[in-house]
Amino acid sequence: MASTGLQKLLQAGTKIVAVGRNYAAHAKELGNAVPKEPVLFLKPTSSYLENGGTIEVPPPLLSLDHEVELAVVIGRRARDVPESNAMDYVGGYALALDMTAREIQSSAKSVGLPWTVAKGQDTFTPISSVLEKSLVPDPDNLELWLKVDDEIRQKGLTKDMIFKLPYLISHISSIMTLLEGDVILTGTPKGVGPVKVGQKITAGITGLIDIHFNVEQRRKLGSH
Repeated sequence: MASTGLQKLLQAGTKIVAVGRNYAAHAKELGNAVPKEPVLFLKPTSSYLENGGTIEVPPPLLSLDHEVELAVVIGRRARDVPESNAMDYVGGYALALDMTAREIQSSAKSVGLPWTVAKGQDTFTPISSVLEKSLVPDPDNLELWLKVDDEIRQKGLTKDMIFKLPYLISHISSIMTLLEGDVILTGTPKGVGPVKVGQKITAGITGLIDIHFNVEQRRKLGSH
């Protein structure tokens, strides 16, 4: 089990930097071109949800799309980091889900609007505890998987990423300073699709960690 020091990393973080379309097969399944440079968007840290929690689907929606991703947790301040030593700035790894209100995202994309509402809501970044770097000697060779109820939906290898971790850390740190506890979500393999209210998600990094979440309708605070 990871140390409490590692767990505090996520609480210290200021932002979640997500990489879109970083697996060619996933870009194609959503009808997107394979990007020539990383597609980046931000998620607020208020969207974190600890393992075992409940993913909330905002009404009137009845489902969200699941996207399983390797999360890179930054261990120290990083600005203009060269690719050659970018991995020295990694504090640990986690497994995360980038939950997406696809209907909201699709209508935003069609008129060139940002994806914040589709990606940034409370509970939209379910995440595991932080794994020590020593437990993940080869982050470029991990198998990610996700099941809805008992049906396998996503299974992919991190070696299929278009932009590798050292490049991502270097590139992002040239745009914005990465601070201790910030998280990079590195993209999702193919197989994304809807998870409905009342279903369960289980996901994992094969041989390392697994996580599970219920999916329920969001009830506004104060309403009965």
